[in-house]
Amino acid sequence: MTLPRTELDLATVDAVVLDTDGVITDTARTHAAAWKRAFDELLHDRGARSGTRPAPFDVETDYLRLVDGRSREDGARAFLGSRGIVLPERGRDGTGTAGTDTLESLLERKTRYFLDEVRTHGVRAFPSTVAFLHELRHRQVGIAAVSASRSCGPVLRAAGVDGLVDVRVDGLDAQRLGLAGKPEPALFLEAAQRLAVPPGRCALIEDALVGVESGRRGGFGLVIGVDRQGRSRPEMLELGAHVVVADLADVAVVGRHRGTRHPVV
Repeated sequence: MTLPRTELDLATVDAVVLDTDGVITDTARTHAAAWKRAFDELLHDRGARSGTRPAPFDVETDYLRLVDGRSREDGARAFLGSRGIVLPERGRDGTGTAGTDTLESLLERKTRYFLDEVRTHGVRAFPSTVAFLHELRHRQVGIAAVSASRSCGPVLRAAGVDGLVDVRVDGLDAQRLGLAGKPEPALFLEAAQRLAVPPGRCALIEDALVGVESGRRGGFGLVIGVDRQGRSRPEMLELGAHVVVADLADVAVVGRHRGTRHPVV
């Protein structure tokens, strides 16, 4: 299905807030693969102990519906809950070391698998998004990168795009500031506040369903859904996206003269 082109009119938008994994960087698949490895190990171990064969983690359904866009903790609990699994937060010694059947050990394994993949294969930024960010900077538009992941900083640096954003809000900020995860809009509202722009004057760009819902809940003036696989457009529109595109190459930036870029302080 061909998705429509749209305009980002800078007469009504002063800043743009972008999700990182899947919008700026091609790392949504890396996260999904790391989650699958960690969850499948857990399911296999539990099945071996109980004499059952649980269905493996499915990237097409489990990841997109339950994990994508959420914080590590919320995503893990959502998937485990769908299988009727409740894990203790930590081991009895309070460490939750790898190999123990705890939520903390599961999260540690997932993060380790993700970072191993990044170190081995690097990170690719979507060329269309890089061009989009350059165009925003030429037009003196504030830019924020947001991620529920605690690895957002290393990912942006590995992709060579950390210098194209003015503000970063990630999982480390969420932990430090006590920000609720998506679909609550707290991460995005923090980004808008750091850019000193009201949400109603910000565009929000997301590829996850819970992220699109966050934009609606946060009152963002323009919510753009990115549906690269052509599977989520109806749901994104239902959850509050004003428009859904296949790629940021389909978003034309109009209004405001190009000029000298002054970074947000």
